[in-house]
Amino acid sequence: MAFMYYSVAILSPPYSSLCYASPDYLPEALWQTGLRVAVPLGKGLRAGMVLENDGDVRILPAGVSIKALCWPLETRPLFSVGYMEMIRQLALRQGVTPGRILGHVLPQGLRNAAARLRHFSEGKARLLSLRAIAAMTPEERALLGQAWIRGEMEILPFRSDAALGEYCRLTADPPWPVRPAAHRQIALLEYLLEHGSTNRRALLRILGSSSAPALASLVQQSIVHIGPLEGAANTDESATQLLPPPPLPFDLSEAQRTALAHLREALHTPQACSHLLFGITGSGKTAVYLELVRECLTQGKSALLLAPEVALALKLLRDARLALPGAPFVLFHGYQSAARREELFRELGSGTSPRIVIGTRSALFLPVQDVRLIVLDEEHDSSFKQDEGFSYQGKELAWFRAEQNKALLLLGSATPDIKSFYAAERGGLRLLRLEQRVGGGSLPCIRLVDIRGLGATDSLLAQESLDALRQTVARGEQAVVLLNRRGYAPQMYCLNCSDVPRCPHCAISLSYHKGRERLLCHYCGYNTPFPQPCAKCKGLHYLPLGEGTERLAEHLGTLLAPAKLLRLDRDSTRRPDRMEEILTAFARQEAQILVGTQMLSKGHHFPQVTLALVADGDLGLNLPDYRAAERTFQLLVQSAGRAGRGGQTGEVFIQTRDRSHYCWDFVQRGDYEGFYKAEIVRREQRRYPPFVRLALVRISFDAKREEALAEITRLGQSLRSAGRESGIVVLGPVPAPIPMLRGRKRFHCLLKAQDWPAIRMAYARAANGVDGNMLRLALDLDPVNML
Repeated sequence: MAFMYYSVAILSPPYSSLCYASPDYLPEALWQTGLRVAVPLGKGLRAGMVLENDGDVRILPAGVSIKALCWPLETRPLFSVGYMEMIRQLALRQGVTPGRILGHVLPQGLRNAAARLRHFSEGKARLLSLRAIAAMTPEERALLGQAWIRGEMEILPFRSDAALGEYCRLTADPPWPVRPAAHRQIALLEYLLEHGSTNRRALLRILGSSSAPALASLVQQSIVHIGPLEGAANTDESATQLLPPPPLPFDLSEAQRTALAHLREALHTPQACSHLLFGITGSGKTAVYLELVRECLTQGKSALLLAPEVALALKLLRDARLALPGAPFVLFHGYQSAARREELFRELGSGTSPRIVIGTRSALFLPVQDVRLIVLDEEHDSSFKQDEGFSYQGKELAWFRAEQNKALLLLGSATPDIKSFYAAERGGLRLLRLEQRVGGGSLPCIRLVDIRGLGATDSLLAQESLDALRQTVARGEQAVVLLNRRGYAPQMYCLNCSDVPRCPHCAISLSYHKGRERLLCHYCGYNTPFPQPCAKCKGLHYLPLGEGTERLAEHLGTLLAPAKLLRLDRDSTRRPDRMEEILTAFARQEAQILVGTQMLSKGHHFPQVTLALVADGDLGLNLPDYRAAERTFQLLVQSAGRAGRGGQTGEVFIQTRDRSHYCWDFVQRGDYEGFYKAEIVRREQRRYPPFVRLALVRISFDAKREEALAEITRLGQSLRSAGRESGIVVLGPVPAPIPMLRGRKRFHCLLKAQDWPAIRMAYARAANGVDGNMLRLALDLDPVNML
């Protein structure tokens, strides 16, 4: 009998693409591209996805046979041929297998083969596991195959364990009312603070079953709550209700109507097109997005509306519901429960009605049908690039989906990515402008404050800045204070021996978090109680060096009392809905000052804020990253945009120790195009994107294996040899700016070329000869994080 052969992507490690034969008990027409299937691998069954039909001819060596597919995991594919082509192209670009991509983007329930079959026969229902089917005789499987064809069987999801729905979450921020000697309680609280809501069974497995009494005690004290995971549909609904009130309704400005007319024309064009909406802060870009969404719905088409962060996605959802009541909105982000994400994948993959998906970067992988519009708000934000797991650029994926669906791709920002603006200048994107704030307000006046005279132990804020804060508070107005460094102090300096506590896994100084009474590594999460004796001299006399948001908030709370103050950073927003609570409280003017990290720099609308203060404008300006000036400009202009949005005149104070840097003149004028012209000249002179293709080879090895250095030298020689043949400039390998993380030493190697295929080919040739047991390699195309 002739068999058909199929290429199947395994959805769990090793994520291989393997060949399987069609079984003789089910029709060959069943095995379509995009169908999830159970396949034998090793001694068990794995979930896989059919990539393509490989035909019916296989010349096999003697004694070699190809295993057969076991059973489908769904009656029809959830994923279209177009969707699978997107996965295939992304795998080729990133140099990974399709299974690795699917294994990272699909919810857990779609990645396992733990399903059951219900067989209706002779008026009875019988449940069968796939493992039982695999163990049956060929005759028994043939009978089941006939029953499947007759429609007498259905697939049931694996029976869920009740304990899997029990999640532990904090109900209080540190410091917690527990005894210092209650080590198990403290370990539980620290884990939940660092990792967020955690399944009860998983929590006890990680921390040990002996922690169960400690957990029960914390629940009894109402410090920990056990319940369903926050982030389901009803929780997303409540989160949008917690957001600050939206801006008052307004009529579209002339500039908005002009931009909208061009975009509507593009929306009706039967081909893919890309536009860049360049609008200053407060110019009403969201209103334009929502009018386009309305147009999509009238066409019976779907749309994707994406934001870089969950908080901004929730704000977009709130605004969209007010503008388009009753529209079929779907919210999707990575903090939702696995069950909710699986439900949305199944719903969108099997549905045909138009949907408006609002979410973060991962929503690009949803199997949405008939997409006509894709919007990336704050398109310059680095959050659209994924670095962990497998790396990909969300903007590139959005462009591919737009091309595939003949859709409109709209990138929006007040400070566009340099590469996006360069593409717009050269005709790759159509450029549309919004140059005035809605309601006629003007951009705030920006002043630079020289803080070179401040000592290491002085307050971070100069007297001029403090005076401006006091005057704002005295007028009954509000202020936001940006410091892009969380914690109390980035270093604790021992006054006896001059030692600074460091992370044993990363060789980086530990940051002091006063509320938690701990020293914490911001890279690997290692933490230890503090105060504690110095590891070097056993002394207890420490001096906090530097300032984080926690210390700055404490200092301002004392200086400006009785004015109330709130803090918005990763530490203060770990509990579910806490970010929305803080933003809402500030919008209701329950506090006059909001201190925070870059979380408060984007998208938020507070009409009563008349002062924005950047405590340290130099942070990030001198990082070893060719984008350092661009990122600093974007962050500061976006932060400045929080002031003066309610009709009152706004002011911005930016503290700096280097007033001579070229970016400050452009920041003060809010002059993006001037900055762009200055920056693009530097990029061309130094051969950085957009004038070359840039890739970063990340290399790491166990810190105990010094012999790996010789292997790195050989890798560098191989890369340079391959580079000479294809015109690639190879820089490195050299120690990374952060030379050790999580117990692994790190090296970087930069590759510059005129096209991506040359880089991928050179990397593949060099990596092919590397000892994978010694070195861990990753190729990051167009890297965003250079550390």
